[in-house]
Amino acid sequence: MLKIKNLSVGTANKTILKKINLYIKKGEFHVIMGRNGTGKSTLSNFIAGKEGYIKKSGNVMFNNMVLDDLLPEERALNGIFLSFQYPVAIPGVNSMHFLRIATNSMRKAQSKEELDPASFIKIFKEKLKLVGLDESFSKRSVNDGFSGGEKKRFEILQMLLLNPKLAILDETDSGLDIDALKIIANGIKNFQSKNNSFILITHYYRILKYLNPDYVHVLLNGEIVKSGDKKLALKLEKEGYSWLDKK
Repeated sequence: MLKIKNLSVGTANKTILKKINLYIKKGEFHVIMGRNGTGKSTLSNFIAGKEGYIKKSGNVMFNNMVLDDLLPEERALNGIFLSFQYPVAIPGVNSMHFLRIATNSMRKAQSKEELDPASFIKIFKEKLKLVGLDESFSKRSVNDGFSGGEKKRFEILQMLLLNPKLAILDETDSGLDIDALKIIANGIKNFQSKNNSFILITHYYRILKYLNPDYVHVLLNGEIVKSGDKKLALKLEKEGYSWLDKK
């Protein structure tokens, strides 16, 4: 689904990612861990198409398409979803209306019949329950006045409704209490299938108690320096990253 080969990315004056190689198959769940400022968000933003980054070398293929050729909105319509580390509030834009327009845009791009308001409201309410939000959110503006946990759950709600092929979750678990963390993990598990893939960026092992990733990668100083399974994340939780600096 996603093939990243020898990818180096940065700004005009700085290289942030250095010769990244990452291959993600359909149905796989990959976790990326690392210190702050090591390039994790740069990688997710570059895949999603955020402006301001320059590709220095390498290439990225998504479902046999060259990502360089696609605008951010085209990447989204082709099935790439990014859950933001810091979700933005959009005052005056109704949450349910926003998500119905977005969902129907995805369905139209996939040559599927668009959902009428009644059909969407039924699905919307079902997904609200999955992420632990009450029906009052249908009347609220996007992320306006939401708590940190509510914003993160709303991001998962978007994922469930938009049904992407590749979900990139950038620190979705940060700032969550135990109950909210379980709800987020449950939303992810409800969405997992053999047809979609995940990249979860996190600092902590705690969300992985409820999930079963296929691979865990460590990104340090812009490079993937170690890959393994869930045990690697547990080792990082206990010992930090200093043992990798010595290699």
